[in-house]
Amino acid sequence: MLGLLSFTVLIPARYASSRLPGKALADIAGKPMVVRVAERARASGAAAVWIATDDQRILAAARDHGCDAIMTRADHASGTDRLAEAAERLALADDEIVVNLQGDEPLMPPDLIGRLAHALAQRTAASIATAGVPITDADELFNPNVVKVVCDHAGYALYFSRAPIPFARDAFGAGGRPGGPLPRGLPAYRHLGIYAYRAGFLRAYARHAPAAIERFEALEQLRALWHGHRIAVVITDAAPPLGVDTPEDLEHTRQLVRASEPAA
Repeated sequence: MLGLLSFTVLIPARYASSRLPGKALADIAGKPMVVRVAERARASGAAAVWIATDDQRILAAARDHGCDAIMTRADHASGTDRLAEAAERLALADDEIVVNLQGDEPLMPPDLIGRLAHALAQRTAASIATAGVPITDADELFNPNVVKVVCDHAGYALYFSRAPIPFARDAFGAGGRPGGPLPRGLPAYRHLGIYAYRAGFLRAYARHAPAAIERFEALEQLRALWHGHRIAVVITDAAPPLGVDTPEDLEHTRQLVRASEPAA
């Protein structure tokens, strides 16, 4: 059982989405998706949960369901930049731990949210805590839509990439891809896009110049590594359900929620 720790969950939620416009407000068993996300955050033991949005429709829907919400600018380059503005507007102290829970993760386990906050509190050398899950399937390792993370002996991230890392040269051979299962013991992990920061780091991150590796990989956490920040990685054995990116993901999530909740 995790001990008591005061932390805040911030949920960045935009209306625009290239594959599923307005998905933050998509109905999931009678509630907007972003409200479902906020409910998961509340169950984590967070002291406060705020939805940070750039859209009045999301703001209104959140407040209609009793969720705290705050408006942010529409021109932020990343969700982390949006949270930096929210932390500033909420006047969070520099040492306040903030968990960044994406607004399209309505099935994120509350326990994992709390574990990240506690991991950052314990790892004073880290600016960020995030999560990973072991990869056992070659298709997943070689899928560029699956972000991989490689860690050092102490559990700090060395690099994040869409490429298959670490690359098992002898096992994969000249073809660059295994014909069978992944080699036993390969320390390959899928990165889960949930983060814990201290509010002071969020303010510093907003001032950091973007990095070339961030731009080419399209992974904003690489900006932090580029500028010398350490990222602690919590490894979880059970992968949470995937977030909602497509209409198919949305329908699958609806089915899971309906199956888990008793009929009214």
